[in-house]
Amino acid sequence: MREQSNFKVTASHLKRDAYLYIRQSTIKQVFENTESTKRQYALRERAVSIGWPLDKIKIIDTDQGHSGTSSADRIGFQKLVADVGLGKVGIVLGLEVSRLARNSSDWHRLIEICALTDTLILDEDGIYDPCKFNDRMLLGLKGTMSEAEIHVICDRLQGGLINKAKRAELEIPLPCGFVYLENGKIVLDPDQQVQKCFHELFRMFRQLGSATSVVKFFNNNGIKFPGKIQTGPYKGLLKWGRLTHSRTLRILHNPRYAGVFAFGKSHTQKLPSGKSLTKRLPREEWIVFMPNVHTGYISLADFEENKKILTRNAEAIGINHRAPPREGPALLQGLAVCGRCGKKMTIRYHVRGEKKIPDYLCQTKGIEYAIPICQSICGANIDIFISKICIERMSPEAIEMVLNIEENLKKNRKEIEVLLKKTIQSAKYESELAHRRYLQVDPDNRLVAATLETSWNAALKALAEAEANYQKHKEQIEKEIEVNSKNDVFALPNNLKKIWENEHTTDKDRKRIIQFLIEDVTLLKKKKKILTKIRFKGGKTEIHNIDIPPAGWAKLRTSDEVVRNIDNLLEKHSSSKEMAQILNDQHLTTGKGKKFNHWTITRLILKKSLKTRYQRLRKAGMLTASEMAKKYKVSINTIRNWYRKKLIRFHYYNDRHQALYESCNQIPIMIKNSWRLPLSNRSSKHTGGAV
Repeated sequence: MREQSNFKVTASHLKRDAYLYIRQSTIKQVFENTESTKRQYALRERAVSIGWPLDKIKIIDTDQGHSGTSSADRIGFQKLVADVGLGKVGIVLGLEVSRLARNSSDWHRLIEICALTDTLILDEDGIYDPCKFNDRMLLGLKGTMSEAEIHVICDRLQGGLINKAKRAELEIPLPCGFVYLENGKIVLDPDQQVQKCFHELFRMFRQLGSATSVVKFFNNNGIKFPGKIQTGPYKGLLKWGRLTHSRTLRILHNPRYAGVFAFGKSHTQKLPSGKSLTKRLPREEWIVFMPNVHTGYISLADFEENKKILTRNAEAIGINHRAPPREGPALLQGLAVCGRCGKKMTIRYHVRGEKKIPDYLCQTKGIEYAIPICQSICGANIDIFISKICIERMSPEAIEMVLNIEENLKKNRKEIEVLLKKTIQSAKYESELAHRRYLQVDPDNRLVAATLETSWNAALKALAEAEANYQKHKEQIEKEIEVNSKNDVFALPNNLKKIWENEHTTDKDRKRIIQFLIEDVTLLKKKKKILTKIRFKGGKTEIHNIDIPPAGWAKLRTSDEVVRNIDNLLEKHSSSKEMAQILNDQHLTTGKGKKFNHWTITRLILKKSLKTRYQRLRKAGMLTASEMAKKYKVSINTIRNWYRKKLIRFHYYNDRHQALYESCNQIPIMIKNSWRLPLSNRSSKHTGGAV
């Protein structure tokens, strides 16, 4: 048969090069299955025996360690096909079809190109001419069998894995926090610091209700979190670093931490480009989900509850959505509902002075359709009213919740202290170990000594940081104010108000209390009021009208009470300085919080259109000096002389001592008698007429 096959080789074939393609599917096969590699290289002798010289035999072995199921990532195979298409190849040599391709499409494409360029194909069984029907059919059958073979092999391997997984005996890489024993049993990591960190992560998530809050808790308190090195020479060893949000989510979503053995959680699909696309499957499509296989950090019920919290946090819209309490003073975060369209309202803050004021906005449709937002409501008065309602309606259960929050704070402090102490112990061990290594090195080996000294310095620095974090935590605890006794809280309702208004009570704690009492709050902005419908837990509702907070500029306006006081003072006083002094004595201020003076009083009278002292006296019938002189037929100097001697009643109407005069029936008699008196007695006779 081989002798007959050699007749297929012609002179035109020998003029071109012979390409020997060598491939092993995995790196492990390259190092362990060396006999197969030797057999493939031995095909060079076969090529020489049918007429090709050694210098015209090219070996392509760049695809070692690559699977033959696709040609996308096989550079050597792509080069082979390209050279065959260019007519450079006279014969293609491969130990068997499976070495060239495990995919029918790649194999048939190679056969078609070989047929077009009159290129032969040689394997261990003989030489084939793709131009001939019988040879081409035989090559096609071999390609189909090769593809079927890899399918059967994969099914057998996959079936074995699934069968072992269904018994929960399949050893797969464990997440950080678990280790395998020698007998294959899975246990918690024996490192107590690692266990404490994971227990604390799950506890804080149930308490805070947000993965972001957990990350902030660990990083703000300087607590390092363990992780496994995935690649490199130190693969599998622990490393300590900052906790990240993505890492927290992976831990919370991993059922392993609940003692569950899960297999088949994802599906991998090959793309035409040769890359793989991995898609996560829902729980119903997992191949194996077996609880209580080994000890976990949490129970399965806690894991399911954590999943619900994460799902609820991830929802962007929906009337039933309630976000976990976050930073910021807005008490109705996640509770405010628009009274017009029924959508959830979002929060925006603006700064007034040094205080952050919340605004509740319904902007879902506005953003989606680029239209004006539904409504925007300043939340200053709303939050004050809600705080008052919560304090008044606080039930014993809610008070118990306040105590639980306080207990959680105490527990958090203790847990942080324990974690920081363990961090110090670990850092001390590392520094002492580095010190011992440094002392044991040969002093003449300076390169090694320098490296060990650097490691020792790094360990000492880590120890100093751990001790500094612990000291900082202790100082923070000393500054915090705690509730003295549970009985005081139950006995005195005022204590609850003190706790609520305490500067150490965070906005998150206030929001937790409110979410414990209130289901949602519907807001509808009217002309001068905000219609507020409060729906409490249990279904009870209350409707209130809350005043719309004044605008920023309105807060700088002098209050109406002060304006009324000035209006009353104008009935009796003429001096702006005197009125300013009276207002300052009453501890009243302008809209900007400043004291009153002559100019502020004058400006307020003009701005508020108040009747001046002059207008009020004129309305009361008082006359000027010229009017008095004309009425009583005397000179203006006479009137002024009477004014200076206080012989007539007069009233000042400004700070320059300008006055208006009262008209009375005694003035004509006084005028008549005054001409008969000696000049020396006139002034003393009528001093009783002075004001």
